Amino acid sequence: MVGDRGGGGEPVRGPARAHVSRAAATLDLYTTKPPWDIDHPQPVFAALAAAGDIRGRVLDLGCGTGEHALAAASLGCDAVGIDQSAQAIEAAERKARDRGLPVRFRRHDALRLSELGETFDTVLDCGLFHVIAPDARAAYAAGVATALRPGGRYYMLGFSDQQPGGWGPHRLARTDIESAFTSDWHIDSIEPARLETIPAPDGLAAWLTTATRR
Repeated sequence: MVGDRGGGGEPVRGPARAHVSRAAATLDLYTTKPPWDIDHPQPVFAALAAAGDIRGRVLDLGCGTGEHALAAASLGCDAVGIDQSAQAIEAAERKARDRGLPVRFRRHDALRLSELGETFDTVLDCGLFHVIAPDARAAYAAGVATALRPGGRYYMLGFSDQQPGGWGPHRLARTDIESAFTSDWHIDSIEPARLETIPAPDGLAAWLTTATRR
């Protein structure tokens, strides 16, 4: 999982840099196997792949151990995965070697996407946006726009406010998504979906957002 630059090209400073908790910033969340590391693509992303919606050059944000980038590469896509966890990147690289897939994995901050110096046709975000602090979401969306060609698609699977209880990461309301993805974006759809985890193989309530870079 995961600053980046805003649309005007200036570095994002202040509260936007505090995009995850201090604990998350100092701990590698893959020291032990986290509950979201399910060793296969999320079913909703697998369905997108089957429908031909994951195409071209693909960037997997907060890639973890790489299942979505690896799935994209298996389709013949030029795939890149980034994550801040050194242990996740090492595991993803092992998987790529074992499967003979040419995925590039990098340890990189998803709020500094302009520094990648690359553009993509498809950007995948599984469980990253919902851990971005509210005051950093607009900067995050602007950064994603710098990495996506006009007409390219962003697919985001995030924890939903429809999930009962108060545990886990921030629950996203539709308005949280709509208020972040504004001038650079057209939101095509925000649909109810399921986010599979190890403790909940039948899935937790989530939103699948599809947005097109203007």
